[in-house]
Amino acid sequence: MSAASLSPRQAWLLHGGLLAIALVFPFVFHSSFAVNFGVLALFYAFIGQSWNIAGGFAGQLSFGHVAFFGAGAYASTIVQMRFGLSPWLGLPASALAGAAVGGIISVLSFRAGLKGSYFALITLAFAEVLRIVSNSVEITGGGLGMLIPMKAGAANFQFAERIGFYFVILALTVGSVAVALWLKQSRFGARLAAIRENEDAARALGIDVFAEKVKVMVLSGAMCGVGGCFFAQYFLYIDPSIVFGIDKSVEMLLVSMIGGAGTVYGPLIGAMLLAGLSEATRSLTSVQGLSLVLYGALLVVIIAFLPNGLIDLFKRRKPRLASPAPLAQAAQATQAALAAKVEK
Repeated sequence: MSAASLSPRQAWLLHGGLLAIALVFPFVFHSSFAVNFGVLALFYAFIGQSWNIAGGFAGQLSFGHVAFFGAGAYASTIVQMRFGLSPWLGLPASALAGAAVGGIISVLSFRAGLKGSYFALITLAFAEVLRIVSNSVEITGGGLGMLIPMKAGAANFQFAERIGFYFVILALTVGSVAVALWLKQSRFGARLAAIRENEDAARALGIDVFAEKVKVMVLSGAMCGVGGCFFAQYFLYIDPSIVFGIDKSVEMLLVSMIGGAGTVYGPLIGAMLLAGLSEATRSLTSVQGLSLVLYGALLVVIIAFLPNGLIDLFKRRKPRLASPAPLAQAAQATQAALAAKVEK
């Protein structure tokens, strides 16, 4: 049964059940390894959802989301280290930084008419530019990076036990799922779906394609920036090669595509798989880059057999008995309903 076919009561039960499982997880599996796994899985789910908002729901495929991630990481760390402000203020600072970078990149790219693979490559180029800049200026610590001193305490966004970080990233992930659910039901989400399917048709319906794409990139950038802030506080060290590294963009993209791009829970499914794979490769071998090789192999398998992601497994319980004609009628009805919803 797909999530879309659930009644409102069933949907609330599903969401409540998943949240309850997440809340009790660190108390049932309270070892340091298990809690760290939970933190990483939720972290991957959060940054994967930030990519999914733009790449899945709006069809704006990006290879450079790490630009927003790194901007958020540096903004939050600079606020704390250079200006002496509370680390908690790094969360809104990172969101603003990610949103600003997302807005600048999207305005420049969409004004130039870039889309598809051209947009994906230009985002990657912007991320590389930011890596070079952060490697050269003094305020970011240059190539040496920035080390955050350990001062355990909730007021300093540092916790003696990892369970504190677990509940912070859980709250952020729940917020990202709420955003995805809102997009599924809102007019903004309907306009994004129309743009994803056919930009020219969406423009013919009266949708301001440029404005809507900029909005979604700003939203996605803000979320990704917050992920950078959490990363900096969890590991207490950042440098240009870490927070602007291509591997972070790859992980965001893979989490969504493997789980199911454009779905609410796809990034969560993908995150659980990638977090497990990452921990397994880290503990079983010291070969550098092996996890990325396995990520790529897994992506090839998913694309070959489950092009809609692992979440498609939950949608194939019943055989497809519909004839082509009813399917075509259903597609036309869906398009008409979408057009009516957009025009309201």
